[in-house]
Amino acid sequence: MLPFLSGSFESVLGTGGGFAKVAHRMTRLPLSISIISLNEEANLRRCLASLGDLAQEIVIVDSGSTDRTAEIAAEFGAKFVHQPWLGYTAQKNHCLTLCSQEWVLALDCDEELTPELRNSIQDFFARNDDQRFDGAWMSRLVWFMGRWIHHGDWYPDRKIRLFRRTKSQWAADGGGQVHERLEVAGPCTTLKGDLLHYSFKNIQHYLVKHVQYSSVFLQTQASKGKRWSLLHTLFRPCWRFTRAYFLKLGFLDGFPGLWIAAATAFFTFDRYSRMYESAAEGRK
Repeated sequence: MLPFLSGSFESVLGTGGGFAKVAHRMTRLPLSISIISLNEEANLRRCLASLGDLAQEIVIVDSGSTDRTAEIAAEFGAKFVHQPWLGYTAQKNHCLTLCSQEWVLALDCDEELTPELRNSIQDFFARNDDQRFDGAWMSRLVWFMGRWIHHGDWYPDRKIRLFRRTKSQWAADGGGQVHERLEVAGPCTTLKGDLLHYSFKNIQHYLVKHVQYSSVFLQTQASKGKRWSLLHTLFRPCWRFTRAYFLKLGFLDGFPGLWIAAATAFFTFDRYSRMYESAAEGRK
């Protein structure tokens, strides 16, 4: 006689609520959460707490945290794997190889699901959209200077973060050292709700990141054989400000909207100025 016919559920699954735990796990989506980390104790708990009971597993690939990142991951039952830094693209692709589920939700530690977005992900599977699509876009909403930025160049900042693992991979973008993009070989839909993004702690943090972004821009332009252009140096900053502040309604975000548009324009000017400087040094 089969075991489950000859005894109680407790005798098969064990005591201590074993059946309840299995039944609870069965209600979760066929989904892996993919995250890379390094010293993210300030962000990780908020990120993981926003998931609720959404996924079958959480996979975190860590490149050598010395803070409480591993401890926080353990609190949420995450699979925590150490991997020396491979670069953003390779590190995220390595994390995908450790995921066991057909579908993956890729998050950064400084991101958080809103309840509306979490519900949209659940509805995606309830409607059997996972049979019709291979990925889904979601909007990112940035917290900066004490408020959410709903306009300008920073919103909706749509990214594909929910995808079928076997048809997707991370690819280099902008030199592959800072930014990366997800390539999905199939149709994608768009989900309701926002992915909250705490990308910049303050203005100083933004300025520090700009130096990194500017260096990558310079390297990328050089690798493509691009030359400095006075026309681009003068007019691209003006265009970026006009687009962010007026065309994309950045002025509705108050002073932070003005600051972001002005900073975007200046940093555009700075990047092209660095191309001029690099070319001038090359002529020595």
